[in-house]
Parts: sequence; C-alpha cells; structure tokens
Amino acid sequence: MEIVSIKTGKAPAAIGPYSQAVRAGDQLYCSGQIPLLPDGTLVKGGIGEQTRQVMANLAAVLEAAGTDFNRVVKTTIYLVDLADFAEVNEIYGACFGDNPPARATVQVSALPKGVGVEIDAVAVLG
Repeated sequence: MEIVSIKTGKAPAAIGPYSQAVRAGDQLYCSGQIPLLPDGTLVKGGIGEQTRQVMANLAAVLEAAGTDFNRVVKTTIYLVDLADFAEVNEIYGACFGDNPPARATVQVSALPKGVGVEIDAVAVLG
C-alpha cells in the first residue's frame, strides 16, 4: 500500500513534524486543523469565526487530496469549553449533507496557540 503525504498552500502549513493529511490506500487521514489562516496567522474572533476557519482548512486539505466533506466518515472535535458546543455544532453541521460522518466531541484542557477548537477527519477516496 502506498502512503502519500498531502500538502496544500490553501491551508496552514503543519506547525510540527506532521503532514496536513496522509493518504493510505483509499483512506485519507487529515491532521487536526486549528483556526489559522493559510499564511499561519491566527484568525481573529470568537468560537464561530474559529470554527469557520477550521472547516475551511479541512475543506482545502480534502480538496488537495481529491475529495470533499461528502466522503468524510469520521471526525473528532476538540473543544476547550464544551459550552461552545452548540455554536460549533451548527457551523460544523452546515458543512455536511444528510449523511454526516461519525463523530466524537471531547473537552480538552488546552489546544495549540491557545485556540478554542480543533477538528480532525478521516475520509475515503475514490
């Protein structure tokens, strides 16, 4: 099975020793995205603006791999404050159609760069 690193300039570069996504056979594993603009600067605003940027980053990584949100089968949402769940859920849900992926949502004590949300995804290709 061929393993290929996916990279796009339409999403922020990895801030550590990892790939934006990795394709392994017909599966795509997207690293967690935080609300950074493609140039690496932190998006301004609250949890709504942060979530929109995270989803835009995921969309760009999925596109670079030749897929989209319709092929996502699993996500994990990491929140610093579960009180943000309803707002994040509304924005997140708008990205998926009538067949949303499996998902876990967890509260964490902190995220990189002091952001409030991070989301990763697994998709199928082909």
